[in-house]
Amino acid sequence: MAPKHNNMVFDSHFHKDWQRFVKTWFNQAGKKKTRRTKRLEKAKAIAPRPTGGLLRPVVHCQTIRYNARVRSGRGFTLSELKAAGINRKQALSIGICVDHRRRNKSQEGLQANVLRLKEYKSRLIVFPRKASKPKKGDSSQAEIDVATQHTGSVIPIKQVWSDTTARVITDEEKKQSAFQTMRMYRANVKLVGLREKRAKEAAEDDGLGAKKGKKKNKK
Repeated sequence: MAPKHNNMVFDSHFHKDWQRFVKTWFNQAGKKKTRRTKRLEKAKAIAPRPTGGLLRPVVHCQTIRYNARVRSGRGFTLSELKAAGINRKQALSIGICVDHRRRNKSQEGLQANVLRLKEYKSRLIVFPRKASKPKKGDSSQAEIDVATQHTGSVIPIKQVWSDTTARVITDEEKKQSAFQTMRMYRANVKLVGLREKRAKEAAEDDGLGAKKGKKKNKK
């Protein structure tokens, strides 16, 4: 039935060649098998190293919304390696990532990554380059015989949530003002240079006044 009234004449194109734009995936099962085969080949090529790659540090996510969560970072800082007793050049040779740009902002984060490095070092089995000539730091033959290739991520990161319970606000907390404390700290930081200048000028003025008093006494 034709549309009534003086409306726009429809110009609908229903005979589009949609077959050209359809994407099929009939080889899904074959691709799945190919990926699995490649994973096994890669694991065999890098053996006895772990399949999960290098050891990564624990870092906090960015922004105030996500900074309560932790994730794996780019690499360990030089301070963390030094505290764990690992040389920065030796770190990559034993499967530890190094990031010379990152800096530690808190003692808690530093200690967490140092403990992570020490735990990894305690589990580590170092194979000698030449079985006939083992060097210092290589594992013993008994440890090498029982060693297996580790699959999955190396020391997976676990989310730790603090169990906080509600409590009554104390009288001391009611007396304190967070806004006033922040403003005072801000003012102290802003005026530190001016206060040092005034203190220096006052000391100089006191010194000049003492010299003038001595001259008057001599007269």
